[in-house]
Amino acid sequence: MTNDQWLKAPTDLTLSRDDVHVWRVELSLPQSQLQKLAETLSSDEQVRANRFHFEQHRQHFIAGRGMLRTILGRYLGVEPQALQFEYEARGKPILADTFAKSGLSFNLSHSQGLALYGVCRRPIGVDLECIRENTDVEALAKRFFTEREYEVVRSLPPNQQQQVFFRYWTCKEAYLKATGAGLSQLEQVEILLTPTQPARLQSEEWSLTELIPANNYLGAVAVADQNLHLQCWQF
Repeated sequence: MTNDQWLKAPTDLTLSRDDVHVWRVELSLPQSQLQKLAETLSSDEQVRANRFHFEQHRQHFIAGRGMLRTILGRYLGVEPQALQFEYEARGKPILADTFAKSGLSFNLSHSQGLALYGVCRRPIGVDLECIRENTDVEALAKRFFTEREYEVVRSLPPNQQQQVFFRYWTCKEAYLKATGAGLSQLEQVEILLTPTQPARLQSEEWSLTELIPANNYLGAVAVADQNLHLQCWQF
């Protein structure tokens, strides 16, 4: 498992075929910054934001989508509000129209006020989870994991079960998001890991990297192909 140093991104971002950039973003922002981000959203995104019942959820959505537009705009050299998105069958956003020809792929995940954005030129999936101590991880592992994964979780002492369960979960979800499959396929993906060894997929066509974005958080990024150059940026 990697505990990467999250660096400030350079002003002249370059993204080669083998580069993978993961951005860490705090979603609890000052009102003035939120207002600027809200102005970059499309009309359908503004409608979605206004549907949230809780103000904090609405603000996190605005921050999340506004920061996505800001980050992608830096790679594409356009204003954030100029970007257009389409959505795949399971709701995964992708670049639309002329921006799709750029070859830029991205994925995002957020949990409890923190977000991760993955950007590269290959299929990519990112997941982020806040470790919730009251989660019945053994029951969830029995329901959603393979038999071998469940046995690993079940065999561990309670103080290790939570960490290993969420490692499995983030890795599985990152891979499923990268392939476009749904969470119903969780038990179809087997992750190989131990409490002391990093996770890996059985398929050699994919790379899988675990991340520790902050205290009490775990993340993972899955990308098509191997031997990629991962860099982690703090926005």
